[in-house]
Amino acid sequence: MINEKMRELGAKRSVIRELFEYGKKRKAEVGEDNVYDFSLGNPSVPAPKEVNESLVKLLKEEDSVLLHGYTSAQGDASVRAAIADYINETQGAGVNADCLYMTVGAAAALTCSLTAVASAGEEVIVLAPYFPEYKVFIERTGAAVREVLCDTETFQPDIPAIEAAINEKTAAIIINSPNNPTGAVFTEESIKALTALLKRKEEEYGKTIFLIADEPYRELVFDGVKVPYLTNYYDDTLVCYSYSKSLSLPGERIGYVLVCPRMKDFTATYQAICGAGRALGFVCAPSMLQKLLPAVLGKTSDIAVYDTNRRLLLSELTKYGYTVVKPDGAFYLFVKALEPDANAFCERAKKFDLLLVPSDSFGCAGFVRIAYCVKTEQIERALPAFLALAESYK
Repeated sequence: MINEKMRELGAKRSVIRELFEYGKKRKAEVGEDNVYDFSLGNPSVPAPKEVNESLVKLLKEEDSVLLHGYTSAQGDASVRAAIADYINETQGAGVNADCLYMTVGAAAALTCSLTAVASAGEEVIVLAPYFPEYKVFIERTGAAVREVLCDTETFQPDIPAIEAAINEKTAAIIINSPNNPTGAVFTEESIKALTALLKRKEEEYGKTIFLIADEPYRELVFDGVKVPYLTNYYDDTLVCYSYSKSLSLPGERIGYVLVCPRMKDFTATYQAICGAGRALGFVCAPSMLQKLLPAVLGKTSDIAVYDTNRRLLLSELTKYGYTVVKPDGAFYLFVKALEPDANAFCERAKKFDLLLVPSDSFGCAGFVRIAYCVKTEQIERALPAFLALAESYK
């Protein structure tokens, strides 16, 4: 017998992927420039030049057997040390190489973390709107998803609602800041309130409640906004990071889990992360990509392009009558649908060859996500379609 749950996941793609595949078919029918695909968070800005230069240097100068061979299961020690040094320089986090476990991108970091800390009969809190795959990752462990809606005016965490959701079954809470899909950055005030609550609840229930910080968009922030580093506020924190967005390397799949060194059960938790990687078959992240990282730490793609796109969409969509959540980070715009049913709104948008993601799968009804990590020219071409879509509701 096959695993029926796995068959269901394989038989039906996510809403985002379904829309992306629809877009490819539609482009074949009417032409690439006539379809305005805002479905997928796939960076359009090239990787910084140092990435290719460093890869070429590695290929030319490194012993090919070592370059393409296995590293230690948790990752190359010198790479982990370089990353730890960078985190300490930029965040003052007091970490070391033995806090890090290299992974195949943020998805593997999250699945390793959740497998390590959540079990059947427990619950993991997610703050809606949230990346839909969290549900897949959590339920695979046997734990249940507990959704808590953020404040839909500010999209900051609703602390009283989170407090009401925490109970003796709570294993962890996932936060994603800068956020996919809203672009919101959780303020230091919000983080302090959340972590104070978690500390109180740990004492009340006499157990660890893990804070899992999903941070692939950490560097993608605008207007001088700062992203608090969670281990500086809460000891029982796991940081899941990926270089996919900051370096425009989504297809290369390289990231890490960082276990806060001040965690009460640090050794056991780190061992559980390693064990989860082993059980899931994620042992040894891509060797050459690991060895690339020390040369490009602190580098980013040209995120000014995303800021240009953000400002253009904010300005023009507001003029057309859309209600838009101003994003402080990431490369997504969260927009109120022009009717209560976001799915129906997105179907109408298709008539104008606008591909927008309805918010229902993010756990928050009535909005759409626009991924503006596209060429600015696409946005400029799409503006008349956005106007026509708005006019169709008048």
